[in-house]
Amino acid sequence: MTTAHSYRQPGTVLTDHRFSVPLDHARPDGERIELYAREVVAAGKDPGALPWLLYLEGGPGFGARRFIGRQGWLERALTEYRVLFLDQRGTGRSTPVNRQTLPLRGTPAQQAEYLAHFRADSIVRDAEAIRPGLTGGAPWTVLGQSFGGFCTTHYLSTAPEGLTAALITGGLPSLTATADEVYEAAYPRIERKNRAHYARYPMDVERARRIAAHLAEHPTELPGGHRLTVEGFQSLGILLGGGDGSHRLHYLLEDAFVPTPAGPALSDAFLEGVRAELSFAGHPLYALVHEAIYAQDPTAPTAWAAERVRAGHPRFDADKTLAGDEPLLFTGETIHPWHFTTDPSLAPLRETADLLAARTGWQPLYDPARLAANEVPVAAAVYHDDMYVDTAHSLETARSVRGLRTWVTDEFEHDGVRAGGPRVLDRLLSLVRDEA
Repeated sequence: MTTAHSYRQPGTVLTDHRFSVPLDHARPDGERIELYAREVVAAGKDPGALPWLLYLEGGPGFGARRFIGRQGWLERALTEYRVLFLDQRGTGRSTPVNRQTLPLRGTPAQQAEYLAHFRADSIVRDAEAIRPGLTGGAPWTVLGQSFGGFCTTHYLSTAPEGLTAALITGGLPSLTATADEVYEAAYPRIERKNRAHYARYPMDVERARRIAAHLAEHPTELPGGHRLTVEGFQSLGILLGGGDGSHRLHYLLEDAFVPTPAGPALSDAFLEGVRAELSFAGHPLYALVHEAIYAQDPTAPTAWAAERVRAGHPRFDADKTLAGDEPLLFTGETIHPWHFTTDPSLAPLRETADLLAARTGWQPLYDPARLAANEVPVAAAVYHDDMYVDTAHSLETARSVRGLRTWVTDEFEHDGVRAGGPRVLDRLLSLVRDEA
């Protein structure tokens, strides 16, 4: 482990940490990669007197969020913890994975083999590899948001001795659901979010249909070379899973067209706004391994599950919608083969993505028997109609983990830990302490 000099932000002291870990923890003497993590401590507090809280970001494929000072839930955490924001392998400043770096691995087959080591199992083993050097061997509390909750559930399955407590927000996964089953549950939820959006903003029905009809005839290039198709436009529905997402989508749609000498055209401002929402340039690992995070059957590939399952939900078919008079349905947190042809940050990785989709040999991520005997205090915020993580799946898992306490709420969407800030974290800490 190497530690840089500490530096300050308003009310906090930050310290950079770098670690070397095996790419494949089953081969500790093999290739190694670098991890980066940022420690944050409240100014004026003695870090040596504080227990550790490890934060695992949602995703997959996103680096740990970059707070400034004591924003959001961090304000509450810093009252009693030194907080470690880990850039999970392949993200942020941790040996990044993208179209620029992956060719260093060699062929698409070699790239796919490399990426097979970027799921929750490897992330948890990374955490356990760095914990002793930071804590002196003491266990720590983990806060997992979304995919970070998936990682936390794996942590409870494989290394509970490393945990004092586990806090999960919007991230209790099904212990057994296949990728197909995850998306079969997802499309009806996404449709409900569409219906709620159009009930709130009925004027968006005509606006969305008009934009889709325009793109059906005139696929449009976004700034940076991203090709916007009807399917790409529909994927703006990923916004509908956030607390303010419906409002952001509405504002994006309301000024889509401008008059030009050649007739109405999609405005530069609209296209730039769409690019900011749809580009995977900042998080390509999300697209590459998104379906692999659900793979647990060694004999079964994920085989582009979201695309296959979508075919059984014809209300999401834009051609059929535009031929009638129904509202256009946006899609949500789904990855499709066409992402790897329309997005320039993904296009060079299409063959690699196909190989990952065809891959078998994935191992189970959760141990139901061990979770049923769990002794670690666990609390989870479950959002009543979470678009990203199926609520029924989460509650079934909650019943399967001994001692897990839930806070089921419709006050927040999937990003509740961001929107609710200190209050969400305080609620979860109260629950685990009641359990303990």
